[in-house]
Order: sequence, then C-alpha cells, then structure tokens
Amino acid sequence: MTSTSAPVATTYVDPSCPFAWITSRWLMEVAKMRPLTLRFEVMSLSVINEHRDLEPWYREFNDRAWEPARVCVAAAEQHGAAALALLYPALGRRIHDGGDKDFDTVVPQALAEAGLPADLADAARRSDLDPHLRASTARAQQLVGEDLGTPTVVIDDVAFFGPVLTSIPRGEEAVRVFDGARLLAGCRSFSELKRARTGDLTFA
Repeated sequence: MTSTSAPVATTYVDPSCPFAWITSRWLMEVAKMRPLTLRFEVMSLSVINEHRDLEPWYREFNDRAWEPARVCVAAAEQHGAAALALLYPALGRRIHDGGDKDFDTVVPQALAEAGLPADLADAARRSDLDPHLRASTARAQQLVGEDLGTPTVVIDDVAFFGPVLTSIPRGEEAVRVFDGARLLAGCRSFSELKRARTGDLTFA
C-alpha cells in the first residue's frame, strides 16, 4: 500500500552519466507535480569500471569522468547536500542538454551558477578525493549490488537500479512512472524488469 506521506527520493548519480541525468530530470519533473524531497549522492562510474576491460571509447569516458565527480564530492563535503543539489543540475544541463564535454569550461560555469566557490574546480584533479568517491560508490552498491551502477534510486529507504530511461517522462506520465517504480520497489521479491533499448537518448 502506497504511503500518503511525501516520499524522499535519493539518487546516486555520476555527473557524466546521461542515463543518471535523464532519471534525475524525471524525478525533478515528479517534484513539480506532487510533494517529493529530492537528494543526490555521488556514485562514480570511474570507480565502478576502474579495473574492468573496456572498449577504448568507454575507457576514455571513464578516465575523464573522475573530474566532475570529484568536484561534486568536494562540494558536498565542504558545503553540504544542498550544494550538490544545486551543482549537479548545473553540470547536467551543460554536459548533457548542452552537449559540452569540455569539463575545464563546464565546471567553473556550473559552480558559478550554483553559487559555489570557484576554487572548487581545482578538485577535478585531486586524487586525494578518490577515497570519498569510493566510499559513496560503495554505499550505493551495498544497497543494490556490486554488478549494478548509476542511476541508483532510493525511495522510502528501498533501493533499486534505474529506472533506465531514454527520454524524460513529463507531467502525468512522470507521476505514473514514479508510482510504478515506487510500487515495485516496495515489493521485497522484485528483482529485475528490463527490455532492449532502442532509439537515441533525448534530453529535451
């Protein structure tokens, strides 16, 4: 039975991950339609794939993904969860909606939009932040399993991987998807629901 209280949705995201961005945008859409508290945590694809044998293009993607993830971790560590809630969307709009993969440009712009100190951009190349990335990624994997990744969503203290979406549900459709995900998440015996992905990703 669905609770009538306003749920809390925590999303573990990597700022470089387009699927995490679409999922987060869907949850932002739901929050426009009904009471919903959104929280973000960092889950690093670079950490998850660090020792895996990957195709060259995906290895390059993961090697570059350390940078914005480190900045997000530093923002949360130094300025709290509210700072990450501002920074992550500012990054996502530029990296995914705008298609700008030049992190040296994107990160300072996003920090300025979020009202955060410009020197946080230096965190992009600080490997001393990697233990924090590993710890936050481990927390997410403890919730859903080590073979799963981002996005990981926690609703009402129940965690699951996904939903993996290729476009952003809007309006009432967003709410229907949310109610369905929340219902499945509440079923302890539910494990997986999947089908082949078709078409390109759409961020509009």
